[in-house]
Amino acid sequence: MPSLVHIENFGCRAARADGEAIAALLRTAGVHESHTPDADVVIVNTCSVTAEADREARAYIRRAHRLNPAARIIATGCYAQRAPEELAAIPGVSAVIGNSHKALVPEIALGLMNADSSTSGDHGLIQIHAAQSVEALPQMVLADDTFAHSFLAAPITLGTQTRPNLKIQEGCSNRCSFCVIPQTRGNSRSLSAESVLSHVSSFLSAGGNELVLSGINLGRWGRDLNQPTSSIRTLAALVRTIIEQTNLPRLRLSSIEPMDWDPALIGLMAEYGGTRLARHAHLPLQSGSDSVLRRMHRRYRPWHYAEKVAALLSAAGPALTLGADVMVGFPGETDREFEETHDFIRGLPFGYLHLFPFSPRPGTRAFELHAESPVPTAIVNERMSVLRALATEKAHNHRRQFINTELDAITLHTPAALSSARRTSALSENFLTVDIAGSLPPNQLVQLRVTALAADNTLLAVPVSFADKTNSQFGLYPVLSEAIL
Repeated sequence: MPSLVHIENFGCRAARADGEAIAALLRTAGVHESHTPDADVVIVNTCSVTAEADREARAYIRRAHRLNPAARIIATGCYAQRAPEELAAIPGVSAVIGNSHKALVPEIALGLMNADSSTSGDHGLIQIHAAQSVEALPQMVLADDTFAHSFLAAPITLGTQTRPNLKIQEGCSNRCSFCVIPQTRGNSRSLSAESVLSHVSSFLSAGGNELVLSGINLGRWGRDLNQPTSSIRTLAALVRTIIEQTNLPRLRLSSIEPMDWDPALIGLMAEYGGTRLARHAHLPLQSGSDSVLRRMHRRYRPWHYAEKVAALLSAAGPALTLGADVMVGFPGETDREFEETHDFIRGLPFGYLHLFPFSPRPGTRAFELHAESPVPTAIVNERMSVLRALATEKAHNHRRQFINTELDAITLHTPAALSSARRTSALSENFLTVDIAGSLPPNQLVQLRVTALAADNTLLAVPVSFADKTNSQFGLYPVLSEAIL
């Protein structure tokens, strides 16, 4: 009977890309994916950006062990890199593999499936993180600060994702005062252009239609590569190469720091936005207050951010969906500074916001600032509520402009409940969730007419035509048969 694995991903898109790569490598080795209770090995791909992320990972590991005591649990990801000894102490954990050694996770998982734990893999009992002594340490603890085994070389396949992530950049060389990422992922490192293009080609061969480029600090791709004879040394050059040298129907860019939206990258949005390049830009904001941004050690000011947004809107038009991360309750955040953030957000056409309260991370400058000047929890909660209301208003206003218009979209794996009602989940080219009338298979490029807006701000739509990239790369089928509606 084939071995079973379950991978549970926490955190950002780049972390999800790691999980997808691990899954792809294990599938290649003949391992089947399953739900936690049935799995021989459970891989928990952790996040550590907040204390709540740590708590969720610990809770999941304990629940997985309780439901299936026989399963071997591998903890990996940012939490495993930052504090492996904490995860090592949780009952049921067989291995803790930090981001520094994440590329070894598939091999270690296979070892746990195929051999006694005392001989899993070729690594034996290893501790190379300066961790405290812990009773009943897991079979293996791998984490150091060299990050020599951090990139996962796996083919990009569709799997359970119709829009998989290709992580082309790892780590971050910025030093924001609140961020633990440099500790958990190291300095910025880039996948070579040749490797990126090879992955794109394999994705196309597998029948892929939309690929997402992701990274921890995506806009810095290429700056660390020694390519004296290559013209592909910036993200903009890489994106142009992918568009011009491959038949990829749609490329999407994940989060990019405001200062990394340079004229060349914005120019690509003007040239290809809405056709080969998705009209979607996620620019982390964190705060709209100049003084707070300075304490955060962010490398831009509110007016810089507003200038980038204006340039992107000029390039892509009002259909651009603009998203941002916003942190609430940074140490010392005053009422006035919060109002500055609120007013700044109100003045920009955001389509969505990712809101989260400040969480002190040990080892960061903001951890010390929090000890000196914490914002009371009650005030943080009140401010979060105010921004949630504003975010809902922004999301509604952005989406309602598309009623009675046509949008391109890609169909997703539809939840069973929705599928039974003969409806299909999709994501529009400009990153809006869509509920389509009719039953369509996943990974189809479809043109939609938006008919209404649901209470949860999901677009309701009917299909107009398919994109048939097998017969004509970007041609369209006639109107779909009523049989599927």
